[in-house]
Amino acid sequence: MSNSIETINPFTEEKIKEYNLLTHGEAKLALENADQSFNKWKLVDVAERAKLALSLARVIEDNQHELVQLMVDEMGKVKSQGEQEVALCVEICKYTASIAEQALANEERDYEQGKALITYQPIGVILGIQPWNFPLYQVMRYSITNVVAGNTTVMKHASNVFGMAEKIQSLYEQAGFPKYVYQSLLIDGETASKLISHDAIQGVTFTGSDEVGKLVAEEAAKHSKKTVLELGSNDAYMVLDDADIALAIATCVKGRVINNGETCVSAKRFIVTEKNYDEFKQGFKKAMMQLRLGDPWADETDLGPMARKDLREKLHQQVTESIKRGATVVCGCDIPEGEGFFYPASILENVKPNMPAYDDELFGPVAALIKASDDEEAMRIANDSRYGLGGGIFSKNEERAVELAQKHFNTGMVNINGYGLSQPNLPFGGVKNSGYGREHGGFGLKEFVNIKSIMINRPTS
Repeated sequence: MSNSIETINPFTEEKIKEYNLLTHGEAKLALENADQSFNKWKLVDVAERAKLALSLARVIEDNQHELVQLMVDEMGKVKSQGEQEVALCVEICKYTASIAEQALANEERDYEQGKALITYQPIGVILGIQPWNFPLYQVMRYSITNVVAGNTTVMKHASNVFGMAEKIQSLYEQAGFPKYVYQSLLIDGETASKLISHDAIQGVTFTGSDEVGKLVAEEAAKHSKKTVLELGSNDAYMVLDDADIALAIATCVKGRVINNGETCVSAKRFIVTEKNYDEFKQGFKKAMMQLRLGDPWADETDLGPMARKDLREKLHQQVTESIKRGATVVCGCDIPEGEGFFYPASILENVKPNMPAYDDELFGPVAALIKASDDEEAMRIANDSRYGLGGGIFSKNEERAVELAQKHFNTGMVNINGYGLSQPNLPFGGVKNSGYGREHGGFGLKEFVNIKSIMINRPTS
């Protein structure tokens, strides 16, 4: 096995840089450094940790251009969306800093023998295993909450964004965090898996496929270590009988192709009632075909290249298999000739169970269009998935849509009459095979802490 990794620009297909992987021994030394750092970091006041989070927000802002360049060059993100990702990470740091003291404050409760303190104490080194599609955000989402909670963290990033991995460690150090509180480890998946059993690791947070996530959780469970998993989805967006069709079309196009279609919580299955199906299909097709593929640096580009050649090949294989099983092409679905790992905005219809377009996650700009007889069947189809990360409902009856979202839609997050990525003040996470645990909204601060009860007994006479 090679001990080096090359990063490739998906637009030009040219090599960017070569990186040497850490040996297992070097990775273990990094864990030991993180563990030693934890023994001091856990004693730093929460208020001081929060100040450093604000410092990190400023450093991220100051480094926006270089961060966006890494996103565009390493994984093909459209420039304007890279700028949005940077801004989101700044807000995550600021929000975490603003709530940390209150969220982690001791609570007092009375009990029969006296009074008690409930206290939230850090537990040690947290291993993060993160994907390439939001190369800054995915890391900031878990790491800033954990270090502000008093843990230290080591992170295994995807190998095609190793430049970003190194940059993130630099950001933490520029912000003034002590050495080894945060470390990016340039390691492969096999080494990361071996590190889970190390005594220094107290928890693991993973974002990626459900197949690999289950293996990570299994390995951690062998050593009684907690995990937080975010495992992708094939989110359903329902266009009900009383939907605003123009709004639904515009929103669903955005929700499908954002980040070049490579988003866990993007719209992927579009379930439209028979009443509106033809009108929606016609408008959806027209809008998707008008999207412009091209240089992710260019302001007029809507869709950049996919992040890697193998990911494009997998997507096309899923499309081809779905067509073999009876799905039909509305638009797109062909690999274009020329330079760059491009895939066009595409729509499949007549999508049914036992097709990849129905059952699995299509991680690229391909939409699965499904007709439902009525609203009730639309909800049944939406829930007919092993996943449950996000989803959407289009209806002019907001009260009814909220009731459907609350009581019937089996996902961790629901958008009504709109689409949006994660929000710093709202919990992020899923159910079923989309994983468990929550990040953002203050919930991530308490995923990897010891919720400790200290009972102070009253003397008896």
